[in-house]
Amino acid sequence: MSSLSLRRATADDSQRLTRLVRKSGAYRGDYAVMVDGYVVGGPYIEHHRVHVAVDERDRVLGFYALVLEDGGEAELDLAFVADEAQGRGIGRMLMEHMVGEARAAGIASVKVVAHPPAEDFYLRTGAHRTGTVAPTGRIYWARPELRFDVA
Repeated sequence: MSSLSLRRATADDSQRLTRLVRKSGAYRGDYAVMVDGYVVGGPYIEHHRVHVAVDERDRVLGFYALVLEDGGEAELDLAFVADEAQGRGIGRMLMEHMVGEARAAGIASVKVVAHPPAEDFYLRTGAHRTGTVAPTGRIYWARPELRFDVA
């Protein structure tokens, strides 16, 4: 396995992160509507805690976006690992880093509204199920709601 590191994303990563989201095999078929036209923009990256897993050539293999809200709430808004890099522990590394970031920010827990096929991944990495989010807008399926306890 190549050497991996985590770094804070910059606005210059916008196109690579957008491409990773749009090419995700987890969002084919019925789920394609979720990423159709989706953009991970530079202002979004600069405003939120977005971190990328990169190899020694700075290829983005995965990323997450932690959104800190007023009142000490936090949500894992995005988490993706490139299809060709899955199964190498990158997702687990990203979740461990995300929990550390939340802890350092004084956050007690992080909410996740998950893509249904990703629920088992979040459970394996320490989240617990807290409920279900009803379908809304273009999303016509229920989504699992989970939470990482950080404190």
